Amino acid sequence: LEEEKRSLKISFRLLKCKTMYAWEGFHFAGHEIRITEATDCYGAVVWPSALVLCYFLETNSKQYNLVDKNVIEIGAGTGLVSIVASLLGAFVTATDLPELLGNLQHNVLQNTKQKCKHQPCVKELSWGIDLEKNFPKSSCNFDYIMAADVVYHHPFLDELLQTFDHLCNNDTVILWAMKFRLENENRFVDRFQTLFDLEMISNFPILPLLLWVI
Repeated sequence: LEEEKRSLKISFRLLKCKTMYAWEGFHFAGHEIRITEATDCYGAVVWPSALVLCYFLETNSKQYNLVDKNVIEIGAGTGLVSIVASLLGAFVTATDLPELLGNLQHNVLQNTKQKCKHQPCVKELSWGIDLEKNFPKSSCNFDYIMAADVVYHHPFLDELLQTFDHLCNNDTVILWAMKFRLENENRFVDRFQTLFDLEMISNFPILPLLLWVI
């Protein structure tokens, strides 16, 4: 029953349905957030894991205080998680593939300009490619790495694991939300646990979806 209530609370954060302009409205961190989507691309749609991660950030802001923290989101897609983290006071780098950066930049700018302590930046990140060149370990010290639904139907899971490993330092916390669909995803979690200490912090069996902290 408690899980059903939490799932309903998350669903209610969706304010408006898609129009001819394919956008959705959400309410997080005291702001209405308007997200432009593209239904013909996996990476340009707001998935349930992003809603769960945003809800978690908002309702656990004391335990996971993002103010002045250095945060990177991988596979940011529409940018919803990056926007919420920015509104909660973090300095955010939102990353994704080059073909998604235009829409990502649009959403981030539209929802954060003159609303955030730190203006977030948008940057290309192709998993496993030029990691040291674009994100040198000597200068990229991230407090948090955030990821939502980054393994769905994806052929580059080895590169994803390599990217997580490169972006982490000893004190980095990973917040990762994932909806289970395919056996391949379960195997990826097993491999992930060989490199990182994985702790489930929230379970949404109705969705079905898990949230981990690493």
